Amino acid sequence: MRMNAYIAGIGMTRFGNHLQKPLKQLAGDAITLALQDAGLDAGDMQAAYMANAAGGLIVGQGMIGGQVALRELGIGQIPVLNIENACASASSAFNQACAMVSAGYYDVALVCGYEKLFHKDKRRTFAAFSGAVDVESELGLQGLLQGICDDLGVEAPSAEGADKRSAFMDIYAVSARYHMQKYGTTAAQFAAVSAKNSLHGSLNPNAQYRDVLSVEDVLAARGIVEPLTLPMCSPIGDGAAAVIVVSERKARQMGLSSPVRVVSSVLGSGWDHGVNEPNLGTHCAQAVYEEAGVDPRDISCVELHDASAPSEIQAYEYLGLCEPGQGGAHV
Repeated sequence: MRMNAYIAGIGMTRFGNHLQKPLKQLAGDAITLALQDAGLDAGDMQAAYMANAAGGLIVGQGMIGGQVALRELGIGQIPVLNIENACASASSAFNQACAMVSAGYYDVALVCGYEKLFHKDKRRTFAAFSGAVDVESELGLQGLLQGICDDLGVEAPSAEGADKRSAFMDIYAVSARYHMQKYGTTAAQFAAVSAKNSLHGSLNPNAQYRDVLSVEDVLAARGIVEPLTLPMCSPIGDGAAAVIVVSERKARQMGLSSPVRVVSSVLGSGWDHGVNEPNLGTHCAQAVYEEAGVDPRDISCVELHDASAPSEIQAYEYLGLCEPGQGGAHV
């Protein structure tokens, strides 16, 4: 559906190691900031979409994480939707809130993505990622990974040290090897992504890391799984962010002079497709451009989920910012 929702307020914590801070407090801090930014009270909220992926495994909080966090702020009775959708949990919550506001069900909706991945026992953290595959597959994680490698025609990562890294770094490494093999993309181009993003992080007081790295720094860092070095892999982190989504009517009532309008938000899920067929990123990008009435040439700023440096380069391509295979040069 074409969206007609507006952002009235935002809030974000600093990201990093919050081992001593409860998960619900991280959520509460971000929500409090968003309410203050919007000039609204807790009682103004008509629905809440609370997104968390790993709380059940890391802190043991299951099923009612959103209700627990909101109760601390005096928010209750309203519909509270707990959304777990892997790396897309918070964007899925945002999508649903905007859809319900656009459809006229609510005038004010709260969205919060809050996460806690640091734990004194690192095995819990790795278990959270290991559970993000088909755990009932008879092939097992290594078998599934080998199947991906066979389909792409690339060498599988060594199992050595696999217990000390996220399983997804192996998957990203395989994807990176395929891109290098097919298009000639280089490790230096992957490193350029990390260097660029380190500069952006240095300007952001909420960023987990604020040191500026050069391409040479990135290439010389400790290797994780070929071709990825440590700065090419996203770290684990704790933190939260929240937004207040309002209807056009509520935006006028609040006297918002230049509110940010959500023009489009598209949600999709993966499926079994051929290696050379358009992937999920391409599918969603095309849909959102069509819905918004724009194309890649109209885009002046992009924020990307860069779980690994190679994934950002590939995102340039499926977003249509450059031709397939040109992501390395585009960085």
